[in-house]
Amino acid sequence: MKVLTSKQMKKIDRTAIEELGILGPILMENAGYQIFENILTRFPEVNKEKIVIIAGKGNNGGDGFVVARHLYNHGADPGILLLGSKGEVRGDAAVNLRIADNIGIKIVEVRSPEDWNLKKEKMFHSSVLVDAIFGTGLTKPAEGLYAKVIEDINKSRAYKIAVDIPSGLSSDTFQIIGPCVDADLTVTLAAPKIAHIFPPAECCVGELVVADISIPDFLFDDEDLKLELVEKKTVLPYFKRRKKETHKGSYGHLFIVSGALGKTGAAVMAGKAALKMGAGLVTVGTPESCLPIVARSMVELMTEPLPETSEKTLSSGALKKVVSLLNGKDALMIGPGISTHPSTSEFVLSLIPKINVPVVIDADALNSISSKPDILKSLRKPAILTPHPGEFARLLDISTRDVIEKKLELVPQFAKKYGIFLVLKGYRTIVATPEGQVFINPTGNPGMATAGTGDVLSGMVASMIIQENNLLEAVLAAVYIHGLSGDIGSEKCGEKCLTAGDIIRYLPFAVKQLKS
Repeated sequence: MKVLTSKQMKKIDRTAIEELGILGPILMENAGYQIFENILTRFPEVNKEKIVIIAGKGNNGGDGFVVARHLYNHGADPGILLLGSKGEVRGDAAVNLRIADNIGIKIVEVRSPEDWNLKKEKMFHSSVLVDAIFGTGLTKPAEGLYAKVIEDINKSRAYKIAVDIPSGLSSDTFQIIGPCVDADLTVTLAAPKIAHIFPPAECCVGELVVADISIPDFLFDDEDLKLELVEKKTVLPYFKRRKKETHKGSYGHLFIVSGALGKTGAAVMAGKAALKMGAGLVTVGTPESCLPIVARSMVELMTEPLPETSEKTLSSGALKKVVSLLNGKDALMIGPGISTHPSTSEFVLSLIPKINVPVVIDADALNSISSKPDILKSLRKPAILTPHPGEFARLLDISTRDVIEKKLELVPQFAKKYGIFLVLKGYRTIVATPEGQVFINPTGNPGMATAGTGDVLSGMVASMIIQENNLLEAVLAAVYIHGLSGDIGSEKCGEKCLTAGDIIRYLPFAVKQLKS
């Protein structure tokens, strides 16, 4: 499902109207009816509700007038508070305003903050409020009358339904630009927008419903639409039943380089996650003094001792053995818990140009690369980087705050520059391709903000890429099921008590739920 900017949505609307001949009033009718249907689903005895529609003068208000008509025809007695005069409403919205007026729906004009103070009492007595003030085109903070109305809407105890987007939000940013409606439900039209998906703006959206207003799907196939929300149907094919005539070699052999003294847990979790995700064989290479701990953690894991420093981290002397061990392996995962010891960093930087299989680079390996990011251009095979915002900030030599605020620009830029897949971990994990496409993962929860969940994800990603031919789809599937496992774990344990081990524990349940 594509995630659009206001400009992209307007272009699609214009194409539907001007080239396909779908009239504007038809799209407005479809939008209003979909919103009405969502109200009816939540309030079956809608005639018993006190419903107020607060409408602006544009098309968002027009959608609200259609909602009012359908409510009226269904036995309800909705009222409309129009922020402006009837004469200021133009185009398709004016058509639907006139219809609402003609059938007897009460429309109250509100032209100033003082006017609002005299007429807002009806809103405070409502049980359902429909916010139809601004649409997706807003680019500056609401002011004056509009700011006052939004402030009072948020004081109301009514159930609040936003038409397309909560008024006051800009659809093109996930930052809150000014006062905005705190909705319980947002019914967005045709496709989600950026503000619907990422916090802090997402926190004002409430439940999100994407309404079909009969815009043909092929209009969303434009290659310029680079931002996409991952759906269950996208990843489901990668959890299909296995063929009978297979063996462990059919599902790949993964080599993991991970661990150091005090950080063997990272190697353990990555290895366990990779096996649980379906890898045929997993070998963990770890400093020789750490090997007994890793080996005892899971009998199905194979292990290899690697040369170490006096501090029990990987030494630069491990290079020759690791290159040799890559023979016969289908992918490499490197980074969790290896430390940034100078000798370890030297090992990582020396290994990068010699890797001859697809590689997942995470954690301390990323921190080592941050001193020389152009080393990524020497990679001979596809690479997937899985940083959290702090690690990505170090790669770019900027602040973590800048990464969080500009991630939709920075992530695809980095992926294109270095020709890699980049997975920026966090709430709404982002996956960018070397071509600059960006995919947003919808699964996961705040309980996953705990030690080790990134190691688990890296192991799952590495496991999937040795099992599937399509690298992008393998990454998307791993990220999706990782979040879904966390969601199930959160339901069982609660967010506060969720650990990385729970994600591995509930992985089979997530796969089963996905397939059902």
